[in-house]
Amino acid sequence: MAEVVLSFLLKRLSTFLNQECAHLTGLRQGFQFINDELGSIRAFLRDFDTQTQQNNELFQEWVKQVQEVAYEIEDVIDQYMLIFDGVQNTCSSIKSLRVRHRLSNKVNDIKSRVENISARHQRYKLDYEFHETERNSIGDEENLVRHIRQRALLLEEAELVGIDGPKNELLSRILDDNSYLKVVSVVGMGGMGKTTLVRRVYEDINVRRQFQTRAWITVSQTFRIKSILRDLIQQLHKEIKESVPSDIESKDVDGLKLFLKDFLQEKRYIIVIDDIWSTGAWEALIDALPDRNCHSRVMLTTRIADVASTSCYEHHGYVYRMKALSDEESWTLFCNKAFEDKCCPLYLENVSRRILKKCEGLPLAIASIGGLLFLKDKSRTNELEKIYQNLTCELEGSGKMDRLNKILLLSYNDLSYYLKSCLLYTSFYPEDYSICSHQLIRLWIAEGFVRDREGMLSVDVAEDYINELVNRSLLQVARRNANGSIEQCRIHDIVREIILSKAKEHGIITVVKGRYTKGLNITRRLVIQDFTSDSQEDIEHKFLRSLVIFKYGDCISTSSLLKSLCGRSNLLKVLSLDHELPLEKIPKQVFKLFHLKYLSLKGSKVKVIPKSIKNLQNLEFLNLSDTRVTELSPEILKLAKLRELYLFKSGDYSSNYAVHGFRAPNEIGRLKSLECLQYIDADNAKIVKEIGKLRKLQELYITKLSREDGKQMCCSLEKLTNLKKLRIVSANEDEILDLQHSISTISQSHYKSLSLDGRLEQIPQWVPSLQGLMELYLFGSGLMEDQLESLQILPNLLKLVLYNAYRGEKLCFKAGGFQNLKRLILHQLKRLRSIIIEEGAMPHLELLQVTGCELMEELPEGIQNLRQLQEVQFYEMPKKLIAELDKGNKESQKYKKIGHVPKIYIGNWKNGKWDGRFI
Repeated sequence: MAEVVLSFLLKRLSTFLNQECAHLTGLRQGFQFINDELGSIRAFLRDFDTQTQQNNELFQEWVKQVQEVAYEIEDVIDQYMLIFDGVQNTCSSIKSLRVRHRLSNKVNDIKSRVENISARHQRYKLDYEFHETERNSIGDEENLVRHIRQRALLLEEAELVGIDGPKNELLSRILDDNSYLKVVSVVGMGGMGKTTLVRRVYEDINVRRQFQTRAWITVSQTFRIKSILRDLIQQLHKEIKESVPSDIESKDVDGLKLFLKDFLQEKRYIIVIDDIWSTGAWEALIDALPDRNCHSRVMLTTRIADVASTSCYEHHGYVYRMKALSDEESWTLFCNKAFEDKCCPLYLENVSRRILKKCEGLPLAIASIGGLLFLKDKSRTNELEKIYQNLTCELEGSGKMDRLNKILLLSYNDLSYYLKSCLLYTSFYPEDYSICSHQLIRLWIAEGFVRDREGMLSVDVAEDYINELVNRSLLQVARRNANGSIEQCRIHDIVREIILSKAKEHGIITVVKGRYTKGLNITRRLVIQDFTSDSQEDIEHKFLRSLVIFKYGDCISTSSLLKSLCGRSNLLKVLSLDHELPLEKIPKQVFKLFHLKYLSLKGSKVKVIPKSIKNLQNLEFLNLSDTRVTELSPEILKLAKLRELYLFKSGDYSSNYAVHGFRAPNEIGRLKSLECLQYIDADNAKIVKEIGKLRKLQELYITKLSREDGKQMCCSLEKLTNLKKLRIVSANEDEILDLQHSISTISQSHYKSLSLDGRLEQIPQWVPSLQGLMELYLFGSGLMEDQLESLQILPNLLKLVLYNAYRGEKLCFKAGGFQNLKRLILHQLKRLRSIIIEEGAMPHLELLQVTGCELMEELPEGIQNLRQLQEVQFYEMPKKLIAELDKGNKESQKYKKIGHVPKIYIGNWKNGKWDGRFI
């Protein structure tokens, strides 16, 4: 982990040395020396064997010292910036000299410590080189990885459940009649049982009979292609009882590949490539395997989705994604492993099921925890309670659990340093928490975890990070948008326990849950979950960089906590209080946080943002959504670095006008760095014109637009060539949105999402030209059918929502229209009686939701033509239609029209949400 800390520090140091060159008199040489020495140490850490690091206590102590000095350097840089560039830049020259002298002494002290650390580094470097030579003489680290995997395999083999269905599925793919070389990839997170499943297929009697020769190779993270090819040749020869040619040892990689191709040329073979981590490894291996239409097969296991899909792309392949065990299967496996008679005593069932819930169907975790419980005194319920409460400690301490820990850490250790930090950061979210990708991305950016990538915005780079962690089976997708992007993600509870331990060990994040106990370690990032203690003075504040509070008492105690933490730690960069904390007033200490980049007060009771907001000169993200703030003072215009501003109040979602924006200063156009603005009241022509000056805007949400300002709005939109998301809300439900004015640059824009809330005399002429548009929302438009027809030509539209937007009695979707639409939502179309879907319309539709269309008593005509339809939802619909769809009428003609749809829901609006049931 020290490598991660050093990498970010060196990036910071480099920027600091370049930007502060003119002001670093007397300090530059010291900083440069520190930069060079730590760069050398980082290079050593990157090469040093991870396993050796973990098993060498002396080395761990040295690494701890490296990390501590890195944090101290970061503190010095931040203090320097605070004194000479921050709110204290009005200090007298004498005071500045004193501060500079103090910082100079600090830099010299750190320089001396770095010299000592570097000397010890040279000693470890020699030890490492000796260790490397010794290790190579007896084998390599692959033996250790292979041993861990074999122990995990044996652990799972003891009591397998839920494997027959997946095994039969894979056998059907392996034993089919296709003569070409076929690749079957099995992908899933560590501990899912991929190796066990494939081993069962590989050993099946029918597989043994069908293939002339076979081999099983384990690749691992640090594979050596030459040794793997030799191992493969030896296994294939052994299988057919032939001796291996004597010249194999002398051949290079190309020679070994040519030999393999020649040997397998006319043979029907099956080869398993277990635990493959990169497409490069796959390409190196597949290059040695011939395809001679002999019905040969290759199976591989991987944790990385891209490797699975790449391996199958050119080889008629099939990707099998491992699924978690069902609740019933999980319980069976758990009882088999935990109890001698394979039956859970009634008095232990509650705690056992709570422990099992943490495993989330992960077979290795269930078997490991079950095996641990088997050794406990089960007459004492508190023994199991201790395991539930201290699962992190068990993962690190128990022999059985330690194997699970090592298996899952393989995925973590394979990450680049910046992805390691991003993953560790997710550990602060509570168990079973759906993580908003939008929020997580902004936090990563504020923390400095996101690397610059030429030609890309930081948010796009961070979105790639989320996709990569999902691809590596370390994050799970909770919900996707219509365009396929990840809207919400989550982390497996067992993975969370492991990375939370890692984050705490290295002082990256400390999570306080429940009552605080003394002795809390110094931490850079503090997360408070349900913190109930009245004692805050024992927390070490001065090193704090981030503070996230999920829940904290009443208004007085929350304010007191903030005063304490923000008052003692003036180097905070992230302050997130967006979980409906009972905070009515922002403590003045918050506005002294010069380094603050991220401030969220979402859902609080704050009413006023004071003028001192201007002091937060480094603020980039400000979230005031669902607070009681309705207006921002002109001081907000002094935040030159502000990139995203959210200020709105959510209302009653049964109304078209569910969002209320904020009154902005008349010169809002001075915030040149703004990329996202939600929601601004466009209640005068001056504001509408100013919006056109915000040339970097990518997301713009506007409320209270009047008819007379429509032309000016179009003029401003014409200047916003970076806009991707746009929402415009009219002043009231009777106000017409007049957007019929020409926008010459609109066809070249990158619009992805458009929402128009208000009456439209006709659809704006520029909307059908939005070739890249993926989502379109029309609220209260009052349109007739002939106008909607122009939307059906949109080539990339994936989601269409019509909410009280159509006044006709018949809605017809023409043949050939909406060729890529996947989600169609029709809501509160009060006059609608019938829907006609012509053959060839909406061929890729997956979801159809119809709500509150009280005159529509028949199913859409032609719904049987929608062969890709996966889900239909009818809410608040006429009783006649619902009655014929309900369980007792599955033989009715109406039901048969949608009999091909896997999921059909009916329901009503209850207690402020849609209450549906499956039929």
